[in-house]
Parts: sequence; C-alpha cells; structure tokens
Amino acid sequence: MSHILNIETSTSVCSVALSSQGEIVFDRVSFEGPSHAKLAGLYVEEALAFANKHHLKPDAVAVSSGPGSYTGLRIGVSLAKGLCFGLDIPLISISTLELMASTAIRLQQEADMLYCPMIDARRMEVYAALYDNQLREVRAIRPDIVDASTYADYLQQGKVCFFGNGAAKCETVIDSPDAVFLDNIHPLASEMATLATQAFERKDFADVAYYEPFYLKDFQATTPKNKVLG
Repeated sequence: MSHILNIETSTSVCSVALSSQGEIVFDRVSFEGPSHAKLAGLYVEEALAFANKHHLKPDAVAVSSGPGSYTGLRIGVSLAKGLCFGLDIPLISISTLELMASTAIRLQQEADMLYCPMIDARRMEVYAALYDNQLREVRAIRPDIVDASTYADYLQQGKVCFFGNGAAKCETVIDSPDAVFLDNIHPLASEMATLATQAFERKDFADVAYYEPFYLKDFQATTPKNKVLG
C-alpha cells in the first residue's frame, strides 16, 4: 500500500493532500490568493503530523510540474525536494494541465469531447494542451495566442471543453457552438492522488537532484520584432 504526499502550488491556489492507495485521507486547500510561502509549509507540517499519528509514513512525494507561476512552483518543488531528501523517498512529477484535464473528464463525463486545460500567461496568451476522454494526449503542451482560429481544426471535428484560469478570457473569442466552457477547474493536490499512485506503481520517478518544473517563461508563440530586424 502506497502513501503519497501531494503538493500543488502552480497557480494562486495552494493545496496539500495525503493519499493512501489513491484515496485522500488528509486535505488542506486555500483559494485566497498567492500565500504559498506561508501556507504550503504549514499544510505539509499538518499532513506529516497526521501521517505520523495514523502510522502512514509517506512512500513518495508528488508535486505539480507546471506550467505555472515561477514563485508558486519554486515553493512547492523546494518543499517536495526537501522532503524527498529528508525522508529518503522518491519524487513524482505531475503535469498541471494533465491534472486539470483529469478533473474535467471526471466531472464532465462526456466521451465524444476533447479537453483543453488552459493556464493564463498574459493578454490573450495561454499554455494549453488537448486530451481525449481517456486522458491520452492529443496535442502536447504549448503556448497559444488565442483567437477564433486557434482551435478551429479541433472544433470542426467535435466538441472541445475549455477550462482553467486561462479559459474565461477566451470565451468571447472562441466563437463555436461546439466550444464548452467549464468553470472552477483548479489544479488541486486532492485530485493528484490517482495520477500519483499510478506513477508510483510504474516507478515513474523524477531525479530529485536535477528536477526542475515547467515555469511560465517569456512567451514564445511569436517572434519579437527586434529579433526579426536584428
């Protein structure tokens, strides 16, 4: 039986959960904004105290890999690495977009639909990917500048569900009857349990010493004019 400490800090939401064989036994979450520096460590301490009390020593730590906030991810990954070194347990990396997609698939439960999680970058820019209802990657994570044509090819083939903190600003731009917008889908530690348990069983572990998450870097969807002119 695997006990996994899950840490999610990639957006403004901060959450920590402890899972036992994929079932959540401890959960803390804050939607009150980017207070990760204060809350993430506190939630981890509470989770470890709960684990110790109930004899549930963590077998691994799972952490969201982004894309997401540099500060948030740095806090979460630093915590995760420290725990892995201190407890001598492996690190599991979970894609933030895959995590969000798994949540949307569970809630939507519609087979003939693609799922497009979106992380807000700036203006009409997002980081996004596309998954089918079995969480198979249809299109890899990449930066998109969203206009009416960005996902037109997929929308011509059927319904696409858009969600995440980058989706709301796209609702008026993606003008298609086959576009579905799902609110309140956040990357949460409690939703990581199934993916983390599956990774643990596969022994799909990250290198603790060299692991780096997918920070939101300078947007690369277009070539800056100064580079073209240069």
